[in-house]
Amino acid sequence: MWPRTFPERLQAWAALREHCATADTQSALTAIDAWWQKTPWCPYHLHWDDRLTWPDPWQLLDDNLYCSLARALGIMYTIAMIDREDLQDAVLFEAEGDNLVQVASGKYILNWSGTTPLNINPSTKNLRRQISQQEILQQIQ
Repeated sequence: MWPRTFPERLQAWAALREHCATADTQSALTAIDAWWQKTPWCPYHLHWDDRLTWPDPWQLLDDNLYCSLARALGIMYTIAMIDREDLQDAVLFEAEGDNLVQVASGKYILNWSGTTPLNINPSTKNLRRQISQQEILQQIQ
């Protein structure tokens, strides 16, 4: 169940990051993806054209509005903030209408069809836009 209040969401997100900091790679990514898939759905909250004004992770949790891009952004923020050596190459990208997060050189794809499609590589033809983990870190520092 998704936490109802902002303080509850902050506490749950901190617990998620703490758990994922020491879990094996696949378990950590599965937990991150599953946590963000529980968010309340809102079609069209964020847009790639507004990238410079995207919310930071705390504002994202406070807004509590999650379209596909907002969920993917939350996944990226979580991966960036746990700062694991094996998760340093995450990329958020838009391809064929999906907003996906790729980790470990494409070995793991998150935020795909509301499931946990780890080790499945969707077609990335028609790749439209992307943002790296390093760019995400700059937004939250």
